[in-house]
Amino acid sequence: MIHPSYSELMKVVNSEVEPGEEPVINSRYSIVMATSKRARQLVSGEEALVPDREGGKVRKPLSIAVDELNRGMIKIMGEESAQEEE
Repeated sequence: MIHPSYSELMKVVNSEVEPGEEPVINSRYSIVMATSKRARQLVSGEEALVPDREGGKVRKPLSIAVDELNRGMIKIMGEESAQEEE
């Protein structure tokens, strides 16, 4: 099992949302999609933002992606923000 839990990750992602605003994410599905997208980026050769080894073992891309999200090193953008950047 990968730690932290979905609920802990959701708290991290939504930590910058002001009271009364719509949360960036509100489902496990959003967490799964974001971490899987980042894991695919790592597999395709992008540099990890956290150490890729732990205790002498090479960590899997999904574990690295979850760690990056938990540390706030990657952000999940809401639909409106993503459309504005395009």
